[in-house]
Amino acid sequence: MYGETIQYYFKNPFNKFEMDDFSVEHYEDNDTCWDSLTIYLKIKDSKIENWSFTWDTAIITTALASLLWEISIWEKLETILTWDYNFMEEQLWDKVSDRRKKAAVLALLTTRNAIHKYLNDEIEDSFDDLI
Repeated sequence: MYGETIQYYFKNPFNKFEMDDFSVEHYEDNDTCWDSLTIYLKIKDSKIENWSFTWDTAIITTALASLLWEISIWEKLETILTWDYNFMEEQLWDKVSDRRKKAAVLALLTTRNAIHKYLNDEIEDSFDDLI
């Protein structure tokens, strides 16, 4: 049903834990499928030094959260704030169905809003900003 990349990251979420020494944490949920996610970011020199999550999520959200950890480490905050569904789709090498697009970007939305919280820039992204 799901591609190899989704299966791999779903089965191996290396960054599933509540980080102790985070710089910022943020919670988001997806009212379409009832997934919920908390992201913990450790930020140093305007880059993600570490990224972890705790969740109550399905396959797509879990897989993309795990993938996002891998691609965001040591990435500049300003760069991550430009990422959207199309970027995640490129990283995944696969498409998800239209009804699962919110699940595919929940981790990214949560990460972007954690960054906004850290920057105290009074911006809050929504699913519409990413899809």
